[in-house]
Amino acid sequence: MSVWMSDRIVVVPLDMSEFSLKALGTAKDLTSDLSQIRIVHVLPTIDTASLHYEHRNDQTRAAMSAFIQEHGFPKMDITIREGDPVKQIVQFAEEITAGLIVMPSHGRGMLTEMLLGSTTYSVVRRASCPVLILKPKK
Repeated sequence: MSVWMSDRIVVVPLDMSEFSLKALGTAKDLTSDLSQIRIVHVLPTIDTASLHYEHRNDQTRAAMSAFIQEHGFPKMDITIREGDPVKQIVQFAEEITAGLIVMPSHGRGMLTEMLLGSTTYSVVRRASCPVLILKPKK
């Protein structure tokens, strides 16, 4: 794949799945400057009184950093957000003026997609920048 996003920020929503690792690999292929890749991970909202709340973001960031390095990626910029994944991914991309969002389609069946909706589909509809969707291999 040729490098075409050399001067644009590429956002990769990462959930520590094999599918999201492939999206990270694609983002790496699309840019000549790895510092232009921004990883975002969205945590569910929990009660701030929880015993684990205070260190949750730092622990998640450390786990994600270890995860991507274990899979051969260098240390990268990781942002942790909390709340609705669609809203947080789109808002993050807008805040940093992203040129592209790269994310997987998890390949659920058509009926499941219709009944549950899709984070990927909703990001495509709401994002102000292009979204590259990667389909899983069958």
